[in-house]
Amino acid sequence: MADIQVCSFKILQISYLLILLLYPTTVSSECTCEVEDVEQNKGEALKYKIGAITSILAAGAIGVSLPLLGTRIPALRPENNIFFMIKAFAAGVILATGFVHILPDAFESLTSPCLKESPWGKFPFTGLVAMMSAIGTLMVDAFATRYYKRRHFSKNKQVNADEEHAGHVHVHTHATHGHAHGSASPSQELVLSELIRQRIISQVLEVGIVVHSVVIGISLGASESPDTIRPLLVALSFHQFFEGMGLGGCISQAQFESVSVAIMGTFFSLTTPLGIGIGIGISSFYNGNSPTALIVEGLFNSASAGILIYMALVDLLAADFMNPRLQSNVRLQVGVNVSLLLGATCMSVLAKWA
Repeated sequence: MADIQVCSFKILQISYLLILLLYPTTVSSECTCEVEDVEQNKGEALKYKIGAITSILAAGAIGVSLPLLGTRIPALRPENNIFFMIKAFAAGVILATGFVHILPDAFESLTSPCLKESPWGKFPFTGLVAMMSAIGTLMVDAFATRYYKRRHFSKNKQVNADEEHAGHVHVHTHATHGHAHGSASPSQELVLSELIRQRIISQVLEVGIVVHSVVIGISLGASESPDTIRPLLVALSFHQFFEGMGLGGCISQAQFESVSVAIMGTFFSLTTPLGIGIGIGISSFYNGNSPTALIVEGLFNSASAGILIYMALVDLLAADFMNPRLQSNVRLQVGVNVSLLLGATCMSVLAKWA
């Protein structure tokens, strides 16, 4: 299982570095559409930005930590009914993030009047990119699961074959011993298969969240208007808190080692503050209305929306809602549905400000 974690973290690191390197450089030096006339106060704006870094960092860290610390509380462990409700709430948050927050922003960017009518005004690129992103996530999900399952179970078969061969040497004196070390039971293989699946889900989900977090961080950091930053500071703090809860719930089910959990939690918590830092650094020459800025931001947001919508509906909700344990318990089913709606509602309300 260590190979899975090493490979996955390399993918996460590469994805994150590409976003950090490509996004600022591609939006920095374009001719621009006329900028809106907003009151600018760089000194006051900088104070709010520093406050935003601290607030969003703390909110993200608390949000992602709560489900992870909850595994130490017996009532909140995955085998208990309450965990289904927590997971449904988190899935609702992620689903609303994709549909209500990210996708409309992507439409707005890619249909801006600052872009040329052809091709941006003549084709719905936002929907296309979101769809292809969801399909791509499905493919990665399927191939990665198949690859890691085959890799792990082939190793197990090799080890079991060696043990069985060694056991046959003493077949007359230890007949039962020769087969006691045989392959894992079907139930154990099922548990291991599900664990691999949960680890892939949590890592793909983090990639989708990271893309969006960096984009919104850069947008906030590049703004010079205190009136724009002030409501965003509060809204994005809650935004990161709820997103962190969703991601933390997936990570807790994946049962990573403590070091891996700490790395993934820290990675998530730092993305938006780091994006704000980059935005501050490029604010003197960044223009969010430049054609390239709009295209890059729109495409990144479209891809992120596709990933999050797919993950929420397919990997988080469908698996739990079709679970026999949920299907056989009406009270639990009602509770899970209410939790889902509550999570989606809480995140949707924040769209008024961020």
